[in-house]
Amino acid sequence: MNTKLSHAHRWSPLFFDDLRKEMNRIFEGTADRGEGGGTVIAPLANLAETESEYEISLDLPGLKPEDVNVEFRDGHLCISGERKQVNEEEGKTYHRIERSFGAFRRVVALGNEVDADKIAAKYEHGVLTVTAPKVSAAQPKKITVST
Repeated sequence: MNTKLSHAHRWSPLFFDDLRKEMNRIFEGTADRGEGGGTVIAPLANLAETESEYEISLDLPGLKPEDVNVEFRDGHLCISGERKQVNEEEGKTYHRIERSFGAFRRVVALGNEVDADKIAAKYEHGVLTVTAPKVSAAQPKKITVST
């Protein structure tokens, strides 16, 4: 990003648009380069919790289920994979290539209150959803107060 802007252009709408894009690039993890020059991507994720389970959803458009690896180890859910670079096709002129490619890895600390044998992963419409049920001892128990 060009930081040497004249005073007249410093606060233009284009300046803020470029600044926003640069901040998004940095915070989304696309600023780093992986092995082979590919961009290290950080897929967007949601983490939800109920009394009985955790649910983790990741946006992984364009991938096949076999391109994704899901593991639970030492209280951490590790989701990794790789989005392959699209090869330019003969007869096409690419004017813009914005879709990121490369290896990705997201790690979510869930602790040891998860029943590892019952973790399930489902991939549908470009979204990976992993449900991790809690062990019964970790679930809240309502205690009745007697008089």
